[in-house]
Amino acid sequence: MTQKKAHLFLSVKQLIDQAKNFVVQNVNTTLVFTNYHIGKMIVEDEQQGKERAVYAEKTLKNLSKRLTKEFGSGYSEDNLNRMRNFYLLFNTRISATVLRKSEIVQAPSAQLEKYATASRKSEVIQNKKDVQLVKWQTVSAKFHFHFPLSWSHYSFLLRIENEEERNFYEIETANNNWSVRELQRQYNTSLYERLALSKNKKAVRELSKKGQIISKPIDMLKEPVVLEFLGMKEETEYTESQLETAIINKLENFLLELGKGFLFQSRQQRISFNGDNFYVDLVFYNRLLKCFVLIDLKIGELKHQDIGQMQMYVNFYDREIKNKGENKTVGIVLCKQTNKAVIEYTLPKDNKQIFAREYKLYLPSKKQLQKLLEQ
Repeated sequence: MTQKKAHLFLSVKQLIDQAKNFVVQNVNTTLVFTNYHIGKMIVEDEQQGKERAVYAEKTLKNLSKRLTKEFGSGYSEDNLNRMRNFYLLFNTRISATVLRKSEIVQAPSAQLEKYATASRKSEVIQNKKDVQLVKWQTVSAKFHFHFPLSWSHYSFLLRIENEEERNFYEIETANNNWSVRELQRQYNTSLYERLALSKNKKAVRELSKKGQIISKPIDMLKEPVVLEFLGMKEETEYTESQLETAIINKLENFLLELGKGFLFQSRQQRISFNGDNFYVDLVFYNRLLKCFVLIDLKIGELKHQDIGQMQMYVNFYDREIKNKGENKTVGIVLCKQTNKAVIEYTLPKDNKQIFAREYKLYLPSKKQLQKLLEQ
């Protein structure tokens, strides 16, 4: 293939990829936009000039029947109630001017015209259609800015009663581009509570406003680390090698559990000095922290020897492996049971490099974690 033909192929491929992304985003934004507005109409009908809307089951039932007859599935009473709740929970986020009916009508045709003319260099508005296009572009951009997820994501988020927790999962889903399935997994494993247990009250409040911000090693840690995706039973006997192999076989799931910025480097990484060989179970690199992250797996209770061993690994990486512009290596001993006294008296008070965390092979009790947070 000549260079010219290769360039043509890449250009066409890029255009098609952009078109697909555009269509997906357009469909998602339009669906969320429409359902939000349906919820708004239902609430306004219920209010009848009153300050608060009173849920009218009969109204939704009749509306559902008529819409289903006209448009088919998707307008069940449950779905309409979901749209109603969506508006009630999120209506303070966006101004009423964005929801003017005159701007909604032009949505589909204007967006298609925008894409059709995207490759033209001229951006001069020449006619009324262009004016309508600019209106919808503004509305769509504003709405997508406030509601960046799909309707399926928001349908799941509506189940979360705690506002701070719901905000956290919305922010993290948008930041990490989680699928609905990944969002469900993170919620079911109580990610919010597990991160919050490692923080003070002020930092917990920040989680609901900004999501998980990773600026230092402690920010990336969860308590406990949940490995339910391995499919291993708690009561079954297994070796550290078997646990490691199970993690490698489910590496994508493990990376999701570890969180932002992790890249897998190696397993059983050998380090040698003075004729002795030592092996680090798992080696990762975190792009956000710009440092190596070493993980050692222990199937029993944490011992001071485990921390001492990790200290040696960390020192070796800091002195022999890491580059000048990189930050200090982080070591995590992942064990079945931690020992606070061992951690306290083995590590210095100003320790910022070595951590011990428990792992669980099952989903933790959300209620138990919430109780720990309240203490």
